[in-house]
Amino acid sequence: MASSIKPPETGFYASRRTLLKWGVLSLGTVALTALPKALTAQPSNGIKTLTFNADDVGILNFALLLEELETTYYTAAANSGKISDPKELDYVRALVFDETAHAKFLRNVLGSNVVFQTRELSFNRSGLADLLTDRDKILNTIVSIEDAGIHTYNGAGPSLTNPTFLLAAGSIVSVEARHVAGVRGLLGRSATEPDSERAVSDADLVESLNPVKGRAYDELYTPRQQLDIVRSLNILNNPIDGTLFA
Repeated sequence: MASSIKPPETGFYASRRTLLKWGVLSLGTVALTALPKALTAQPSNGIKTLTFNADDVGILNFALLLEELETTYYTAAANSGKISDPKELDYVRALVFDETAHAKFLRNVLGSNVVFQTRELSFNRSGLADLLTDRDKILNTIVSIEDAGIHTYNGAGPSLTNPTFLLAAGSIVSVEARHVAGVRGLLGRSATEPDSERAVSDADLVESLNPVKGRAYDELYTPRQQLDIVRSLNILNNPIDGTLFA
């Protein structure tokens, strides 16, 4: 399906044109309507339960789900009409293409081990709408999603045993960090995440995953903590389970 969003030809996005060569526009997640109909409609055979095991495949499939959620929300944000500044809109559009590329990349790495297809995801229209009310809400939600994703990618690293999977996660997390620094800049917020803005408090951090602490370091979240964040967004209808979250 071709996207109705055209990649910006100048400025921030100009260096990312090569993404088009990867076929990123063929993904269903780039169907750009105010609330993507292709993703909010319930599948005819019911809503699929997403099960993730506590292994490399489960971890990378959960990372794939996070990328699909980001693509869907950023797509809706770009089409919401709530972001009027051309430079800010250009930035959000660039995020759409980056996250779509990440999802495609992870699907290629996983191959036959992918546990769900994009068409099997069911999104909550009202939940998406609640996060698209105005420009500040949209940009602050992007910050929250990106920050949480960074903590989770880092937290998954010590559990990955497949070097290819570890490379895939590492090559994405650094880009996500640049994303959130850029959006924080648009909001006039600190480029780094103050402790007061974290979704998981110090008391709830797993000590073994967080041997160092401070402004110069990112905390590491467990898959269970990230799952709680995903559920709090109230945009995904699919039930999620599996030993990854035990």
